[in-house]
Amino acid sequence: MSIHLQGLQELTHLIFISMKDILKSNKALKTVLREIAGVAGYMWERGWAERNAGNISVHVSDLLGHEIAEKVSLPVTELPMEYPKLAGCVFFVSGKGKRMRDLARKPLENGLFIKLNDSANGYSILSSETDSGNFKPTSELPAHLAIHQMIAERGSSEKVVMHSHVTELVSITQAREFCKQDVLNNLLWSMHPETMIFVPKGVGFVPYFLPGTLDIATETIKALRDHDVAIWEKHGVFAIGENVPDTFDVIDILAKSARIFFMCRSAQIIPDGLNEEQLNGLKTLASNFQTLPQ
Repeated sequence: MSIHLQGLQELTHLIFISMKDILKSNKALKTVLREIAGVAGYMWERGWAERNAGNISVHVSDLLGHEIAEKVSLPVTELPMEYPKLAGCVFFVSGKGKRMRDLARKPLENGLFIKLNDSANGYSILSSETDSGNFKPTSELPAHLAIHQMIAERGSSEKVVMHSHVTELVSITQAREFCKQDVLNNLLWSMHPETMIFVPKGVGFVPYFLPGTLDIATETIKALRDHDVAIWEKHGVFAIGENVPDTFDVIDILAKSARIFFMCRSAQIIPDGLNEEQLNGLKTLASNFQTLPQ
């Protein structure tokens, strides 16, 4: 059932006021928003989020529950496919056309809380600090939801999906020789010990597809079934993780490996990299390494 724009704006405003009240007492949710803002700022500072590039989604159902969605009936926006494992789930997602540098300053004005309907084929916007009825989630929402669906199907604990145009990793995929998953992983692992320790599963490689399509979402899911990071050829990176800072850290570590490679090459040095024996030693260390030091 549709309602006129003024009514929608008034309803959205009322929901937002409720969200602000919830944030005053919900310290866990407030922490997640602060982490999102921090990482959005890091992406911008590193040059990984030009204009409106990059997007983030976080599964927050366990932090919000269902109390907000049950208070009112909101319009539903249809999705291109169903996500049955996500029925009734709530997510914070960055907004379509919004800049990471603005998300860093004002996350509630540049992101939205959405809830999937019971049929999991549409979503409602629960909060928005904008008066525009055109404010929507990121155009990469189908890819984000498909990844969250995959996570739910396998029952793992990742809650964060993060996309960024990481300059160093996009640059690597401009060279055809590194557009092979095994070659790419061997290069990134060999440039720095930390990469093997913190990204032991390596990266999945996704050949170029048109952004924002179901095709690229499908290929990304395939890549993320066995990896925590998927590198899109000539485009960027998708990563998943249990929390926002750790997800960003994995991307950051991979970017450093690529940066070391390029620094050596720019100095006309062909890097030796870690040899097979050294990498095998790091694999053993990584298998026993569960958490960062406290």
